[in-house]
Parts: sequence; C-alpha cells; structure tokens
Amino acid sequence: MGLIDDARAGRLTEEMKIVAEAEGKTPDFILRGIASGRIVIPRSPYRYTRSVGIGKGLRTKVNASIGTSSDIVDVEMEVAKARTAEANGADTLMELSTGGDFLEIRRRVIEATTLSVGSVPLYQAFIEAIRKYGAGVDMPEDDLFRATEEQAKLGTNFMAIHTGINSICIERLRRQGGRFGGVCSRGGAFMIGWMLHNQKENPLYREFDYLLEILKEHEVTLSLGNGLRAGAVHDSTDRGQIQELIINSELADRAHAAGVQTIVEGPGHIPIDEIEANVLVMKRMTDEKPFYMLGPLVTDIAPGYDHIVAAIGASLSSAYGADFICYVTPAEHLALPDVEDVRMGTITARIAAHIGDMIKNNDRQKDLDMGRARRDMLWEKQFQLAIDPETAKLVRADRTPSDAEVCTMCGDFCALKIIKENIDLAR
Repeated sequence: MGLIDDARAGRLTEEMKIVAEAEGKTPDFILRGIASGRIVIPRSPYRYTRSVGIGKGLRTKVNASIGTSSDIVDVEMEVAKARTAEANGADTLMELSTGGDFLEIRRRVIEATTLSVGSVPLYQAFIEAIRKYGAGVDMPEDDLFRATEEQAKLGTNFMAIHTGINSICIERLRRQGGRFGGVCSRGGAFMIGWMLHNQKENPLYREFDYLLEILKEHEVTLSLGNGLRAGAVHDSTDRGQIQELIINSELADRAHAAGVQTIVEGPGHIPIDEIEANVLVMKRMTDEKPFYMLGPLVTDIAPGYDHIVAAIGASLSSAYGADFICYVTPAEHLALPDVEDVRMGTITARIAAHIGDMIKNNDRQKDLDMGRARRDMLWEKQFQLAIDPETAKLVRADRTPSDAEVCTMCGDFCALKIIKENIDLAR
C-alpha cells in the first residue's frame, strides 16, 4: 500500500501527522491533499527519511542538487555537500552524479543525510551504455528500468524521469525552427539522441505503465522531468516546452490514478514577465499537482551570480503558486559546485522561498518579529530570526561598534536609538 492508497482509504499515517504539525495544518488537510494529488510526501521503505510535504497550501520547499561529473569524482566532497545542504536548511536533496560508481556514490550520500534524496536514473543507464558499448544511443531499453529499480532499492525517495519527451515533442521543435539556446537538459539531450538514432519512441513514455509498477512497488515519488525546458530566456514558453507539459500533465493523471505520488517539473530560463503564466498554465493543466520549478533564471548574462538571478525568479514563482524550487549555485554554467557553492545556493534559495511564501501563504510573522527586534535593538533576537544566523553574527562581530546597542553603519547617529530616546512608537 502506498501513501495515496492510505489517504484514499482515510488512513492517517505518521508522515501525514508529522507534516501537518510542521506546516500548522490539520492532519485531515494533509490527507485530503495527498488523496487529490495536490500534496506529496516522498518516502522510502528502505530508509528513515525526514517527512516533508510538498504541495498546495504548504511552505515552498527547497531542493539542493549535488553529484560528481566526468571531470571531478570526489565522493568525500559529495558527502560533505550533502551534509552542508541539510545543515543549511535544504528540504530535499538530488544526487545527480555522472562520473564514478553511481550506486556507491548514491549509497554514501543517502547514508549521510536524513533528507529525501532524488535521482535521475536515465543518467546511469546512458552513461553505463557509453562505458560498455561506446555510445549512449546503443543503450538497451531495459537498462532504463533496471537503473530505476536499482536506485529505488537504495532508498531513493523521488526520481526525475523524462517521460514527456516523445516523437510529437521533437517534431514540435523542428516545426518551430529550432532554438536559440538548444536543449540544456542532460536527460533531454540523451533521450532525443537515442530516439533519433534508433528511430523509436521514448521507452519511458511508451512503457509508462511498467514504469509505474516499479515506482509503486518501491514507493518512489515520480517527478515528471522537464527535458525540453528552456536553456535561454529567448526560448521560454515555446511550443516544444508546452508540448512536453501537455504530455506530462496527462501522464501525471495516469500516475496518480495508479497510486504513485507525482510532481511535475517546470522550465528553467524564463523572463520575469512570463513566470506567472507558466505557473498558472502548469497548475491548470495538472489539476494543481505539486510544481517543481527549476530556477528559474530570469536573465542569461550573469554567470557567477546565477544564484541571485534564480532567487529573483524563484521568489516570483513561489508567490504565484510553485511548490518546490531547485536551488542554483554561483557555479551554475561555469563549474561543478563545491561545498561553499552548495551552502550559498541553499541559503539563497531559502530566502527566495520565504519571499514567495510571504505572498502565497501570507506568511509574514517572522518579518514582523524581526521588525520589532530591530526597532528595539534586540540583537540576539535578530540573530535567532535570521535565515543565516551565523553569517549575521560574523559580520557584526567583525565590525564591533563602540555602543553595543547600535551597529557601525550609523554609530552615534542611529535613527532607531534616537527615536527610542524621544518617543515610544512600539506596537
């Protein structure tokens, strides 16, 4: 029995109770959200996982992605990155290695965290085919399903699976005359190459019911991958992207009907004037299933600062209704992220998620508390309320004021202190 089966039968599980308490909702609210497909709680029968709810009416969740590359395979660094993401408040983790021993790396990462861990089985299947046969296009179809089951048995909680790329999507790309930024998704690129070389339909689409059997057996949450997401703002909301969303929306309904918890992924590079439309269209097409926004990046010309670019897009996405955002680090488009990049990406994305929740969920109590703490110059209270207390403490300690009530920005001429000494404006 899966979580959807429990919810449909009216059975409250421990995960539902934990999420309800964390979110300030009733257990029945969570149960009804899961039964309708509007809330998911990734879990696994193979490991303990911190229960986190993703979906309508809940706090926007942040995912941190880690993993090796073909150039850098350092398992200890990936373990450190996983621990750093959890320590800095990530809600979930995706392990996306493309170099080294895939199963051993994932096993080590899973052992190092209590977060739900996601993966992309397609990476393993294609790269193993390259190693074995010399080309990913020679991958046997069954390897996609084998990799999915192998990773599920390790305790992987959710998987991004590129089911929505089919022959219709590829034809749409051709008919629209190509793209300015190409295809930025590794999974999308792998699958398109395989389909064109073999002149076959995507096995993950064609054999979707078989895929659902595997996911249901191992209680894996399906994250319908966005393989045709825009890799440049000039490609956003094009026909290829929308075609894939249509397919994934239909598959999401089939997955939910089969009792598989489902998330739908969204596009990556979007100018800010198209974010609201993307969220509204996705929510409408999927009957408000959880929306996982990848970024989005709202300009293409800020390498080294893409964590800031993504935070702008993510805050708007959250405000308009996105439920789940994937962090972007300062290393995006430049290099494999290191531990510090992961820390910075996680904190920046958490800021964006909170900004969105202030609008979407009218969640402004902490900001009210911070305003009062600043008014009253209560420094320890300010640190407690800060998203990153340690950095705030370090900055203040590095430039210690002569008057402990104020900071060195205004010093003797602190507006808050002047007002406090002359009039009581507390409320």
